[in-house]
Amino acid sequence: MTQSFESGGTEPEGRGRGARLALVTGATGYIGGRLVPELLDAGWRVRCLARSPEKLRDHPWRNRAEVVRGDLGDPATLPPALEGVHTAYYLVHSMGAAKDFADADARAARAFAAAAAGAGVRRIVYLGGIAPERGRPSPHMASRREVGRILLDGEVPAVVLQAAVILGSGSASFEMLRYLTERLPVMVAPRWVRTRVQPIAVRDVLRLLVKAADLPEGADRAFDVGGPDVLGYADMIHRFARAAGIGRRLIVPVPVLTPRLSGLWVGLVTPVPGAVARPLVESLRHEAVCREDDLAELLGDHRRLGVDEALRLALRRIREADVATRWSSASWPSAPSDPLPTDPDWAGGSLYTDERTRDTDAPPERLWRVIEGIGGDRGWYSWPLAWAARGWIDRAVGGVGLRRGRRDPGRLRVGDSLDFWRVEEVEPGRLLRLRAEMRLPGLAWLELAVETAGGRTRYRQRALFHPRGLAGQLYWWGVAPFHGVVFGSMADNITAAAAREPRGGEGER
Repeated sequence: MTQSFESGGTEPEGRGRGARLALVTGATGYIGGRLVPELLDAGWRVRCLARSPEKLRDHPWRNRAEVVRGDLGDPATLPPALEGVHTAYYLVHSMGAAKDFADADARAARAFAAAAAGAGVRRIVYLGGIAPERGRPSPHMASRREVGRILLDGEVPAVVLQAAVILGSGSASFEMLRYLTERLPVMVAPRWVRTRVQPIAVRDVLRLLVKAADLPEGADRAFDVGGPDVLGYADMIHRFARAAGIGRRLIVPVPVLTPRLSGLWVGLVTPVPGAVARPLVESLRHEAVCREDDLAELLGDHRRLGVDEALRLALRRIREADVATRWSSASWPSAPSDPLPTDPDWAGGSLYTDERTRDTDAPPERLWRVIEGIGGDRGWYSWPLAWAARGWIDRAVGGVGLRRGRRDPGRLRVGDSLDFWRVEEVEPGRLLRLRAEMRLPGLAWLELAVETAGGRTRYRQRALFHPRGLAGQLYWWGVAPFHGVVFGSMADNITAAAAREPRGGEGER
């Protein structure tokens, strides 16, 4: 479907007319969402290209940047997005399990390079990975290398930064390391725990991405980027344990775990689902150490955080609930984009609903705090085993599972992942709408709302399901007998939690 180009709304504040314009693709993702404010603070005007601009609505930098609707898979949307752009940041890649992801990535890169040349863009900056010199790279690493080659072969000068493990609060690599270390005091691990890697802190990656735009015109090439430490993954586990103040871990390497089995194992132990864990694990089969440090020489910038400091900073961000973006910020590949059944462009069809209301004496603001704090460590206020089982089933069929958690323990914004949901709408004090990202034979939403009726606070809860085919019909009627337990107790427990006085500040934010 062709995506239209449209302005994100009001003119961004504080844009200097003489400032250069940067286009950021992947602004809804982990790196892109952090790069935008870095560019703004460095004096750039910033335009973000997004398939769903509404997902950027609640970002703190939103009123300082322009957001346009477009799709890298639809070349017709690219020329207007690139108009007037000095530097274009290409920060997208596939992490799902689609069989044709490499072809799709290559097509998108070619279209972007051609559109950038037609628009007169001065430079493209791409973030890829360090590919092995010997041996066969993983399919995802090979795809990243191919995208870098396509951009370098284009008419527009390109700078390709190649990084290994990126350490920062919310990164997939960091969360994989964190949960493996915290949950497994004794670990039977595959041989890749001995592979040497050269991690780099996310703040160093962001600084280098910004500075890459100012490299000399002849800098049309790839650069390896890494931190000062070269170590094995097992060493990183021990370093994390020390930074987190937990006991040293016992690691027993074994030769029997294939990348696929390792990915499933990581998906079982950590919140990172197998479809994302597998590419990370596969990249660790080969040494990922910088072969040169030319970028530091060209920029005169040799500052790099070591692993210990990068881990301490990431842990502090988590403790302070100051995580700007997470690996799950980007949409899950199988996530639907269909309209809500109440939207004007809903196409119709069967729609099943489960709607419940409860009145409470709790003030509306307290009920809203409970609603906005749902999920993650607080859970879903109903039969925990049922929610856990649904998460296990989703993991088993390749979905995201229930353990993605939250970016922030007390605040939600549009586009946030919330366990196996995605925040589709937040109207503070009134409405939270979630769209399901678990694997389903249909589309599902969950709405939690605060209303007032007769001087009392009313909680309204609505689950909606649009089945697809016979499988969808069978699914709905198969789970319908459990709705009274799951959704009924959820409504009861949310209103009960709102009615209770907060204890020790719990719920007060």
